Amino acid sequence: MSARIYIEGGGDSKGLHSRCREGFRKLFEKCGFRLRMPKLFASGSRGQAFKDFRTAHGQSQSADYVALLIDSETRLKSVEATWEHLAASDDWTRPPEACDDQVLFMTTCMETWIVADRKALADHYGHALQESGLPALADLEASPRNTVQESLAHATRACSNAYGKGKRSFAILAELDPGVLEGRLPSFHRARRILDGRL
Repeated sequence: MSARIYIEGGGDSKGLHSRCREGFRKLFEKCGFRLRMPKLFASGSRGQAFKDFRTAHGQSQSADYVALLIDSETRLKSVEATWEHLAASDDWTRPPEACDDQVLFMTTCMETWIVADRKALADHYGHALQESGLPALADLEASPRNTVQESLAHATRACSNAYGKGKRSFAILAELDPGVLEGRLPSFHRARRILDGRL
């Protein structure tokens, strides 16, 4: 059995693809998957991640696990109905034989994971972090993605390593505590549960 996850992220740069894979690998290791780590692929754009997933899914064996890890971009009506969400939001058609467990969402975006762990943020950015500018932790996955991204940029604007997509985003991703994320983010809890059963 092989396991592969196609990730939205990394842009068009090979260097950023490597940093993307490294950030997610370190986070997954903290989830307890170090000895059963799936192969991680940074696909770049959202559309390319779906294309890569669709191709890999079509070529996979029945025992393989092929997954798509992407932003939900908008709030989920149901944390489990992933293909229904993608049909409505992206007009994507579920590939034949694909199941909902093959879509893992960062709801509403990767930055939601980052702002969920305030200790990791404080440790990473230091005293210049303006934590009061971050969205409330209650029902965090309901926060619009633009709000989350803009608040993170605003809260770190006085820091020497102010937040930006790319190497800085993947560096802090690797520092997050999955236990904290699991307690605050239903989609992360779901992803960890699915991977624990599939890997």
